[in-house]
Amino acid sequence: MPAYKFEALDADGKTSTGLLEADNAKAARAQLRAQSLVPLDVSQVAAGETAAGAGQFRRRVFGTTGLAVWTRQLAGLVGSGLPLERALTALSDEAENERQRELVAHLRSEVNSGASFARALATTPREFDEVYRAVVGAGEQSGALGQVLESLADDLEERQELRAKLIGATLYPMIVSMIAVVIVIFLVTYVVPQVASVFTSSKRALPFLTVAMLSISDFLRSWGWLILVSLVVFALLLASSLRNEMFRRSFDASLLGLPLIGKLARGYNAARFAGTLAMLAGAGVPILKALQAAAETLSNRAMRADAMDALIQVREGAPLASALAGKKRFPGLLAMFSRLGEQTGKLPVMLDRAAKQLSAEVQRRAMQAATILEPLLIVAMGGVVMLIVLAVLLPIIQLNTWVK
Repeated sequence: MPAYKFEALDADGKTSTGLLEADNAKAARAQLRAQSLVPLDVSQVAAGETAAGAGQFRRRVFGTTGLAVWTRQLAGLVGSGLPLERALTALSDEAENERQRELVAHLRSEVNSGASFARALATTPREFDEVYRAVVGAGEQSGALGQVLESLADDLEERQELRAKLIGATLYPMIVSMIAVVIVIFLVTYVVPQVASVFTSSKRALPFLTVAMLSISDFLRSWGWLILVSLVVFALLLASSLRNEMFRRSFDASLLGLPLIGKLARGYNAARFAGTLAMLAGAGVPILKALQAAAETLSNRAMRADAMDALIQVREGAPLASALAGKKRFPGLLAMFSRLGEQTGKLPVMLDRAAKQLSAEVQRRAMQAATILEPLLIVAMGGVVMLIVLAVLLPIIQLNTWVK
């Protein structure tokens, strides 16, 4: 069934555009009128031309959670025996908003034009990354698209769950730290000078703690703006430098050497790499292509470089376990499970187990760090506030002594 690109007015007089399928232009106009739309322009989209129309999806339509839900819905429909075209039609009708409806209609039009589903997904690379498309393509070739989509949905949900737990573990300490800094700056720059100014006119020596707090207050009030500007400039320079591949790789390598953050970054990237590689290998993607796609998912550039070096070694005939064992930035657990998988012929299963174990270890470390940091931050904030209060109270106590 041909696809038609339309422009129409809704009941509020707003213009809407999109794609729909109909036997001819007259039927397409009838469909628009049935949706309470007034057609302004309806034109047929030739085969392959819809890819150019994919440029309308410049902003992301699906979030991470939305993509997982959509993939799960599509997997259920395809797995139940529904043809892909009808499954996409059903999802288009049930789309939550107009942009999702247009995106699914675009994919359906590509499929109806004779393109494979993976090729249709490739027309919107912002929505569906290389790993997603590779898994779908392998599922189409093996005839197990429904099962592969289920695996994709599981991977997306597990990745989102891990990210959410890491954010949840670090969010509270970050909020407490920010509030503590704001409160301390307010007390030091405003409250302390207001109170201490009462005692400076007495011409008597103030306690050392009060003098120190007043010095810090004067410094912040005089040079605080310069410190703030310097921090902003440093952040901008760092962001600009991180666009350089060599600097980014060195920065990420040094990040892995930090005591806590480095272990979390290494574990998170290794878990993502192992999970992606397991999913691709399980779907039947060739190991070299699977390794390249899995390496592209690594956010740490140093680990990505190691993964690409391992790819070169595997291409030259080395076993995957040996290639990974030589990369010290990857946990030894990953090489061990890879070796077991190669020996037993169950590499995807073993890689999946490694991914789950690494993910559990990352979550455990993050929760443990958050459990320790929370009381430490509260105690530290209480200690700083206590020092500020003492700096204010000591002159009052000294004044009472002078009066007596």
